[in-house]
Amino acid sequence: MENVIEIKNVTKNYSDFKLDNININIKKGFITGFIGPNGAGKSTTIKLIMNLIRKDSGLINIFGLDNTNHDREIKSRIGFVYDECCFYENLKIISNEKVISAFYKDWDHKKFISYLKRFELNPNKRVKRLSKGMKTKFAIAIALSHNADLLIMDEPTAGLDPIFRRELLDILYDLIQDENKSIFFSTHITSDLDKIADYITFINKGQIVFSKSTDVINDNYKIIKGNKELLSEIDKQYIIGINKNRYGFDALTTNSSKLIEKYQDSICIENANLEDIMVYYIKKGEL
Repeated sequence: MENVIEIKNVTKNYSDFKLDNININIKKGFITGFIGPNGAGKSTTIKLIMNLIRKDSGLINIFGLDNTNHDREIKSRIGFVYDECCFYENLKIISNEKVISAFYKDWDHKKFISYLKRFELNPNKRVKRLSKGMKTKFAIAIALSHNADLLIMDEPTAGLDPIFRRELLDILYDLIQDENKSIFFSTHITSDLDKIADYITFINKGQIVFSKSTDVINDNYKIIKGNKELLSEIDKQYIIGINKNRYGFDALTTNSSKLIEKYQDSICIENANLEDIMVYYIKKGEL
């Protein structure tokens, strides 16, 4: 099985938003980053994958199984970190574990306790007394303690300090060395994905912009810079998005070789990171 998640022609309609006939394949054994601005459809997509909301049309298969017909079987193999607290807030951390562990046949209490110690979480503290960052750490400890084949993480690094964010990335990187494990990771902090992602899926306004390997993205997407004189004659068919300034312009392209051939020393070429790509696609400017 090459794909751990297959989303085919999925649509979800709301009064003010539409997830529009999206197609995504998440490959087994890799980390796939999921990026897009607020309101783009990331959380809606993840809720659909987890069968927390119902799609209007299309198919979602996880582990080769329909996610609605095999809901319990699939969820027992998923470690899920949601961007909102979904635990029993009036119970202690250790009491939450007693309830949650019953849903997983491979629950590992020793591993859970080891993560609590590593994350400096007091097992006797009530969940409602935890900070936003501590709740996220608790959710991560839960997700990592039952030998999940797939981690689905919605903004897991939000509210975490840079030191713990880096530690989490190291944990995920170590986890993925087992080629049977897969991670689907949604975040606004694209620099985290620059460090560890193998694939990136970019969604905007309910539509998939692209789904590509990071190698392809790094090779193809570039920032070009030029002066005001060049701005009037630059070939717009090679430009995805542009930012004009008092001295000239900078723009995103996937055709840097053609632009270099045409304009040579008149332009400067730089590598584009994921944040650059997202910003230029969303704020395209007037070409």
